Amino acid sequence: MLKILIVEDNPRYRVVATADDLDSAVAAAEAHQPELALVDLHLAHGTTGFSVAVRMQDYEIPCFFITGRAPNFPMPDLALGCLMKPFTAEDVHRSLAAAEDMMRGREALRPKMPVNLTLYDQPDEAERALRADLPGFTPSKRSIKTRIEHWIAGTQQN
Repeated sequence: MLKILIVEDNPRYRVVATADDLDSAVAAAEAHQPELALVDLHLAHGTTGFSVAVRMQDYEIPCFFITGRAPNFPMPDLALGCLMKPFTAEDVHRSLAAAEDMMRGREALRPKMPVNLTLYDQPDEAERALRADLPGFTPSKRSIKTRIEHWIAGTQQN
């Protein structure tokens, strides 16, 4: 294991904890009540970032995926977006600013967004209600398995 020290002064953000798997992420969420979780999709002890994102919903903590291999489809029910590795510190700062805009409901035009950043469109209440009226629509449960099953079923109908 490589031990790393991060030396940086950014008064807009403060890292309150780090975690390497689902259990430590849940413990950190309970102990520190973060406003946002940056989540890699491949974690220790056989857990995934998807499972962390599902559990963070229990604490009303939005997630932002940071990964070397992004999902092939948007997952707005689980995350605000995804930043692909490799990235620079500037990419992270710009991505965090975009995530904060989304969390605060601000529509900001940011001309220099990282090319390796994908933001997921967050459905509003009206759009969720409209989807609920579609034939064959079943609202997703909190489980990732159900969400993926619904996504697969939706793509097979097209």
